[in-house]
Formats: sequence, C-alpha cells, structure tokens
Amino acid sequence: MAIITISRQMGTGAYEIAKDVAKRLKYSLVDDSKIVELAAAYGLTEEELQSVDEKPPVSLTDDDQRHAAYLSAIELLLLECCSRGNVVVYGRGGQDLLSGLDNLLRLRFVAPFEDRVENFAEREWLDPDLAKTLIRKSDQQRSGFINYYFDRDWNDPLGYDLVFNTSSLSPGTIVESIIAAVRDPLLAGAEAESLRLLVDKILCKRIETELLKSGRVEYLHFRTEVASGVVTFSGHVNSDADRQTAIAIAKGVAGALRVIDQLQVVEYRRYRGRQ
Repeated sequence: MAIITISRQMGTGAYEIAKDVAKRLKYSLVDDSKIVELAAAYGLTEEELQSVDEKPPVSLTDDDQRHAAYLSAIELLLLECCSRGNVVVYGRGGQDLLSGLDNLLRLRFVAPFEDRVENFAEREWLDPDLAKTLIRKSDQQRSGFINYYFDRDWNDPLGYDLVFNTSSLSPGTIVESIIAAVRDPLLAGAEAESLRLLVDKILCKRIETELLKSGRVEYLHFRTEVASGVVTFSGHVNSDADRQTAIAIAKGVAGALRVIDQLQVVEYRRYRGRQ
C-alpha cells in the first residue's frame, strides 16, 4: 500500500488524525517516540536528535558536517522504516525525502493562525500569548528546515497531494478521505517500481551518512547518486586524498556494486568567518 507522509502546522490536530489513520490501516506511525526508540541503532543520542530535528542550521561553523551527519542518520532511519512498508511518516520532510516514489501520498494539515493558537493553548494548558510565540517559532523552524535542506517552499500546495484545513472539516471526515485516497489503484500500481527506487535511496543515504560520520573527507561539495546499486560521485573535492577516501568508503557500504568516479579535485580554502 501507499507510504503516507504528513506535513503539519502546529495546532492543527494532525497528530491525532495520524494516529487514527495508522490504526485504521494497521500502519506503523513513525513519529517522535518511534525515532527516539530507534535512534541508538543509528548511533544517535536524544540530544543529537534534538539539535537537528526539523530545524535549519543556525550558523555556518565547523560543526556543520557533524550536524549533517546527525540529520543524514535520521533520514536513513526514516527510509529504512519505509522499506518495511505500511508506514505513516510524521513530519521530518518525508514528502521531500521520498520524492520520486509514485506510491507516496503526501498530506498537509493547515488551519487559521488564531484557531491553531486556541487549540494549542487549550490542549497544553498554556497562556495564549505563549502559544502564539511557540507556534510562530515552530512555523519558522519547519519552513526554514524544508527550504534549507530540500530547497522548497513549505507552504507550496503543489508539494502535497491532499491539503486539509482542520478548521473546516471534522477529524472523522479527514480520516475517511485519507483512507479512500490510500486505496487509489494508481498508488497500488506504483509499488514495485517505488520499492526499487527506495532501495537505491537507502543505499545512497547509507553512503552519505558514512562519508559524513567518517570526518575524513573535508566538506562534501559533491553529489552521490545511486541507480540499481551503481554509485556515481560527481562534483568536486579538495584533494585527491579526499577523492580516494570517498570512493573507498562507498565501496565498503553493503549493496554498492560499483562506483563511478566523476569527481574533480579543486583546491579551495575553507570559510572561517569574517577576515
């Protein structure tokens, strides 16, 4: 069946709907608690999760590559959960991380700002002014996260298949609409090819994660692509040693059948702040 991804504004009530959909369809819900549960297996601590989860980078520093490694590990976790099938991915840019898969149902939940403030304040027993501040901050972080890492406008409706205004429709109606959409024959017919593409995405992400975690390749100004187990590197690196290291790391990742090297060696000085 289709993989479901959920993008949501804070205060829309999307989480309860996601839980109901997962329960009705007998899907696994990949949410905060699931990610925390699996994090250790991907070498992540809860503190590391919190530092990058659905947040854009706050500055350009020597920690960038380390933070990118954390994010890449989270993305690998999400992709491998999806490979098991029957899954709802809650947030984390799932609709963009899984782009290219035709069995993807991309959902978006929105509501007027004042309605979200009221809902959130009531649910969390918060002062409305504090609720406003938290919702604005959440919107900014999630929008910045999608814009920075996926180069897309978080609010663009064309990034989703269904957009629900939770102030206009009851949760029950929304759940029934989602269940009907999941059973669309077009999604079912795309499962085999989507699984093949997902296998390549996972291998690509494993390689990217290993490169970032290694700390042995200075700045990753190159692209990694995978097609049927064949890995292609393109772009540039700072030295021939970096080039050889990147190729060796990729060859050491299970599932990589061959590495095509299209890298160029271009020496440059790392940015170290204002001169």
